[in-house]
Amino acid sequence: MNKKRTILLIVSIVLITAFLFTGCNSQDQKFTYSRDIDNNGYWRGIKASNYVELGTYIGLSIPKNTYTVTEDELQSNLTSILQDHLVKTDVYDRDVVYGDTLNIDYIGRVDGVAFEGGSTGGNGADVTIGVTNYIDDFLEQLIGHMPKETFDIEVTFPEDYGDEQLNGKDAIFTITINHIVESSIPELTDEFVNATFSESNGWTTVEQMKSGLTENIKDTKVSEYIQDYLTANSTIKEIPQMILDFQDEAIILFYQNYATQYQMELDDFLKQYVGVENQQQLLEQYKEDNEKVSEMHLVIQAVAEDAKIKATKDDVQNYFENYMQTDDYSQYEEIYGLNYLKLTTLVQMVLDHIQDNAVFE
Repeated sequence: MNKKRTILLIVSIVLITAFLFTGCNSQDQKFTYSRDIDNNGYWRGIKASNYVELGTYIGLSIPKNTYTVTEDELQSNLTSILQDHLVKTDVYDRDVVYGDTLNIDYIGRVDGVAFEGGSTGGNGADVTIGVTNYIDDFLEQLIGHMPKETFDIEVTFPEDYGDEQLNGKDAIFTITINHIVESSIPELTDEFVNATFSESNGWTTVEQMKSGLTENIKDTKVSEYIQDYLTANSTIKEIPQMILDFQDEAIILFYQNYATQYQMELDDFLKQYVGVENQQQLLEQYKEDNEKVSEMHLVIQAVAEDAKIKATKDDVQNYFENYMQTDDYSQYEEIYGLNYLKLTTLVQMVLDHIQDNAVFE
């Protein structure tokens, strides 16, 4: 059965969600995810043992209460998974009400002229009234209208919207409601489990799914305990500046890719969607998290050096097969580079090594 386990990533943003954004337009055009990682998955030119004094990590005693899985935890995971597999139905025969999720198209005009970024281009956009954040009372004005209806609404851009051509301007949006999206949670049956998870997880019955999830939750708890233990029982003398800089550049790149997708300048995007004035404030907001992630990776590499663990291409292949349920990681390698994937793999290899030599109370 395939396993999944919580792993520590380079940046405090999840690797796989970042994968969605393929345009790399960081301020430093020389930045790549594999730039500062060597062929073994180590930080290039850094010997972690020069910066870290490790505590004892072999024969680690793991208390039973730290990995015991409760019924509530299992049910919470089951519910979360079912919500990820909602059955969606397109509805056309009723009025829109508050809280509805809709698929809409629109074209925005100021003084009768369509403006850049103000149209869905006929591609449709899913929005939820009361949840999705649009300007003014944009979405509330859709209430009471019917699918397949086309109509105009009037809104006013905020004075500090972030675009000099739109700040404080009145606009008219021509809206078409394509359909209402209604979602329902699927019933947890053997048939559903077999159809949905047999190929990816090897589960064909509800009982197999519950058993597999219980093991996954346990593994996650153990992984988190090990990471907490390592940081609490290691002495970090200093964090190399290169690792800290890497975290900062990765954060900037992540948000730059978002801004590019929205066809906005980075600082304008940060003001409007992140609530910070500029990149410096963004990095200040992430400073503590990035330091913690940097410390953890330094400790992980120190253990790898001590235990003579290195990540090979075969290890990356095994990682993706066992933890990502795929034997083809070429798309990830294209974006992140093989050495970055090796570092991600190395983290898991170190945690596995410690867990395999641990004593479970």
